[in-house]
Amino acid sequence: MPADQPHDEFSLIDWIDKRSPGDPQVLLGIGDDAALLRVQPDMARLATMDTLMQGVHFTIPPASPRQVGHKALAVNLSDIAAMAGRPRAALVSLVLPRENGIPLAQEVHTGIQSLATAHDVVIAGGDTNTWNGPLVVSLTVLGEVDAHRVVRRDGARAGDWIMVTGALGGSGSGKHLAFQPRVPEALILNEQVSLHAMIDISDGLAADLHHVLRHSGVGAVVDVTSIPISRAAVECGDGQTPLEHALCDGEDFELLFTLSPADGRKLLEQPPFATRLSKIGEITAAAGCHLRTAEGRLEALPPRGWQHGFHSGPAI
Repeated sequence: MPADQPHDEFSLIDWIDKRSPGDPQVLLGIGDDAALLRVQPDMARLATMDTLMQGVHFTIPPASPRQVGHKALAVNLSDIAAMAGRPRAALVSLVLPRENGIPLAQEVHTGIQSLATAHDVVIAGGDTNTWNGPLVVSLTVLGEVDAHRVVRRDGARAGDWIMVTGALGGSGSGKHLAFQPRVPEALILNEQVSLHAMIDISDGLAADLHHVLRHSGVGAVVDVTSIPISRAAVECGDGQTPLEHALCDGEDFELLFTLSPADGRKLLEQPPFATRLSKIGEITAAAGCHLRTAEGRLEALPPRGWQHGFHSGPAI
């Protein structure tokens, strides 16, 4: 196998990135939650897309087609939120099974439109196709952001507090189909404090924190006792501990962000919204990601979480 042969989702993304020429109109391309495109000196356009596949990201049942539509838009709105942007329009692409495809599409679109209306997002176009396979839903969402206030993954600084919204873990029990993207919270945070780095927790707390650390060139220490663990994570009963679920379960779609201690204290002393806010650790100048146990020991925290896997095969 060649030395640069991709072996997983993220190495494939890196491989594509190295072969993608830059352009002055693309302020930020591959590697963050959304692409950032120049529109005006003070305004930039955000663009993101996600594809959801039946049997991987959802199953019908137990998920309803409306829930699938809600999730398909929500995951994209979450990416816009992670950049502190405001979503504006969506393009919807459906690959439908031939049997019962039209009523299925109508239910999926009903779920999409309901969330779109709640966030003032216009469904501006898309595509439909049919095949003999399962349902596939792909959305592209366009948003806007003040070019001077966009929040990226690569701005974490030594000494920053690490904070998260909501509670983590156990999303597979139902949250992943019904979560509300943290768009309002991200906009309020960006107005009231100076956010240094932000990401939405889609692959899992540990994995997504590592993305921030790698892009920012820093390390982190996370306090075990400070991680907000959801009731669903406690009630999973599958042999994993609630902490393991909180660290590694994907699809929490909460915000993870870093900021100065002064701004962090301001948020905790005067919460700007009802959604829970928690300080879970600090950014360090030294590389590496560690957990601080209740006894004060430091243990390595690897980037465990969701990844799309690939099987090796003959060269194409």
